[in-house]
Amino acid sequence: MKSQYEHIIHPFPPLYDNNSKILILGSLPSVKSREQMFFYGHPQNRFWKIIAAIYGEPVPENDDIEAKKAMILAHHLALWDVIDECDITGSSDSSIRNAKVTDLRLILDHSSVTR
Repeated sequence: MKSQYEHIIHPFPPLYDNNSKILILGSLPSVKSREQMFFYGHPQNRFWKIIAAIYGEPVPENDDIEAKKAMILAHHLALWDVIDECDITGSSDSSIRNAKVTDLRLILDHSSVTR
């Protein structure tokens, strides 16, 4: 049985502030991230464990979005995705088609991102 394609428009805003210096880019939020309306929401995703280890912080609980936001901003990071909308099957990046790229000027013009 073939999986159904779904047209996804990125459902939540980037995370950054004026002090953000490093922009971390993903492709498009997974199904779990879209359910949480925040980045790297699948409990098996290693992103939050890696960021916490790099900065010597405790790993935030998976559903503690505010703690995740605070950790990112405290370390002058920004999060966003390179795809603004596309057709996709589930969370499979390899199934992405008809992608429209994100305009990164929103972050670049309103932050201190240089990397």
